[in-house]
Amino acid sequence: MLVLTDLTFRIAGRTLLEGASVVVPTGAKAGFVGRNGTGKTTLFKLVTGEWSAESGTIQFPRAAKIGQVAQEAPGSAITLIDFVLAADKERASLLAEAETATDPARIGEIHVRLGDIGAHSAEARAATILSGLGFDHAAQARPCSDFSGGWRMRVALAAVLFSEPDLLLLDEPTNYLDLEGTLWLEDYIRRYPHTVIVISHDRDLLNTAVDMIVHLDRMKLVAYRGGYDSFERQRREKMILTQKMREKQEAHRAHMQAFVDRFKAKATKARQAQSRMKALAKLPPIEALTDEAALPIDFPQPVARLSPPILALDDVAVGYDPAKPILRKVTLRIDEDDRIALLGSNGNGKSTFAKLIAGRLAPFSGRMASATKLSIAYFAQHQLDELRPAETPFQHVQPLMADAPESKVRSRVAQMGLPTSRMDTPAEKLSGGEKARLLLGLATFAGPNLMILDEPTNHLDIDSREALVRALNAYEGAVILISHDRHLVEATADRLVVVADGTVREFEGDLDDYRRLVIDGPAPSGTAKRDEDDGGRVSALDRRRAAAAMREQLAPLRKKIKDAEARIEKLQAEIARLDGDLADPALYTREAARASRLMKARSDAEKALAAQEEIWLELSATHEAAERAALDD
Repeated sequence: MLVLTDLTFRIAGRTLLEGASVVVPTGAKAGFVGRNGTGKTTLFKLVTGEWSAESGTIQFPRAAKIGQVAQEAPGSAITLIDFVLAADKERASLLAEAETATDPARIGEIHVRLGDIGAHSAEARAATILSGLGFDHAAQARPCSDFSGGWRMRVALAAVLFSEPDLLLLDEPTNYLDLEGTLWLEDYIRRYPHTVIVISHDRDLLNTAVDMIVHLDRMKLVAYRGGYDSFERQRREKMILTQKMREKQEAHRAHMQAFVDRFKAKATKARQAQSRMKALAKLPPIEALTDEAALPIDFPQPVARLSPPILALDDVAVGYDPAKPILRKVTLRIDEDDRIALLGSNGNGKSTFAKLIAGRLAPFSGRMASATKLSIAYFAQHQLDELRPAETPFQHVQPLMADAPESKVRSRVAQMGLPTSRMDTPAEKLSGGEKARLLLGLATFAGPNLMILDEPTNHLDIDSREALVRALNAYEGAVILISHDRHLVEATADRLVVVADGTVREFEGDLDDYRRLVIDGPAPSGTAKRDEDDGGRVSALDRRRAAAAMREQLAPLRKKIKDAEARIEKLQAEIARLDGDLADPALYTREAARASRLMKARSDAEKALAAQEEIWLELSATHEAAERAALDD
């Protein structure tokens, strides 16, 4: 059991924790949430003893072993499997002692202890963990130095999981994982035999792998039962209850104050008035609970509508060496409103495929045809380093709007989800989430027909991820998404495409099917595909096809709505021009006949505007009703 009592911690004059208390029971799986910068990682450092609290206590069993992922990824010549095995210090020490021990009694004790800790099955367990995190048998025998920083962080994660501490602390463990690794980790955490506290912005992980949420808010810690969705519901209910209590207290306070104001000067009521004044002073105000909602993200709509397909690939091969293509026989069609999520373990070619679509790699063979004037936006996490460190978000956007006034430039920066207070902050001082928002805004600035997003959520908190979901669903162009965030994929994608075994293919199933494939392996022949005969359930592929068909059916309606909007804008401009002419007093004396014509023209324009607005309202209502009906089906 981990017990935090009245913790207070300040750093650089800023209070992060003040009288914070919480209890995490033994064996609990706790998700630790809170806005970025509130002190979640700081609390981990207090628990591990790296930092000391100003006051308060942290209690857990004296013999308990605490484990967390090393901050530096391993880069030595030691093999992956040996590095992970070495993480179990006791096993390594006992094996070393067994080589030199001569006392029969001690040798017996060593082997008994090795049996107790499962030392003889350790290699198999370490190999299973490495495999779950994406390392095949051949990779496990290679030295750590052969791998990039992101892959080494996976090795560091594998090492701490293998050591199986009594209290496992994980800080954003999915940031270096693909979707497959994330699904495996969710299952591993859920089955882990000891206590886990995980800092994460991954909603699905927090819903499937944990049984309690610890919320850091206003320097306090509050525990909630259940996963993240349950936490959100309980917090909303608590906010409503708190608001009602606050309103009731304010009414009581006002009543008491009215009594004091009325009778404090009367001798017969002075004592009662004094009593109420003291009661008022002792009545602590109930603090209102509010959510600091993330600013919305707004993607500009495609400038031009293109005839489908906007991109078609036929038997394409691509890679970095013509002699060794990464992907072969790639055949795929992309339409103007497709929402495609790319699945497949890192290293199988998802980013290579994204670069092919973005035009950053040319095909070695095959045919690749695109629509005329196709505009593509490409976002990848490594591009965060391409921002100009000394320039502010305003300075990044201003050259793209050279002739626009400052107010419009700032308005465009705000559409990217950056608050006014951060528009003049140098990029090097922006948070990771703020940099991601800025880069997303710059990449999509010109209203592309197709957006390719490679891990867009790594630096975004949960609220910002929800803002991204809403922005993608409001965007009318095509989207290709690579993400380990299952919630984002489920909420925005209607086509699943697997990049594996050197090619690209459609996946006939939903993410639950894919999760089972990742965790349990391929299903027996004849059971992988499910349809309406399987308990009446319609296959995910059919649902995605239906969603695509629904968008195609609604396309003419959307075009009518846009045409109506264009006519409304034209009529409004015409009325504004006529108002300018009619504002001249001399017109009525010098050109009375022209004034009469202008007034009639304005009256006609007003009527036409009212008619167009009525048409727009009817079309919009029809569109919304059709969308709702499709969703209900």
